[in-house]
Amino acid sequence: MAGNVADFTDINFDSDVLNSEVPVLVDFTAVWCGPCKAIAPTIAKLADEYQGRVKVGKLDIDHNPQTPTKYHVRGVPTLILFQGGQVKDQVMGAVNKKKIESMFNQVL
Repeated sequence: MAGNVADFTDINFDSDVLNSEVPVLVDFTAVWCGPCKAIAPTIAKLADEYQGRVKVGKLDIDHNPQTPTKYHVRGVPTLILFQGGQVKDQVMGAVNKKKIESMFNQVL
């Protein structure tokens, strides 16, 4: 985990995301993805600001192919917000902080 940004994998996804007591934002990403790198600082800032209220983490699609397939991730970055094991919101692309905060406001 880098700072407050968790590392999700195919192995820990059910326990760390679907069974989480708090909402979880998953950043589906890849090391070769420019827009993913561009939003990484925003993701890290939100992880700090919402610590304890929303769990924030990333999942590398190249090293963990099962989970992106299950959730029909077609491009990166894709941000999916989970609550109670269910998808509550999803957005694709390098969106701004306000958009992500509006996603959080739906579940907080």
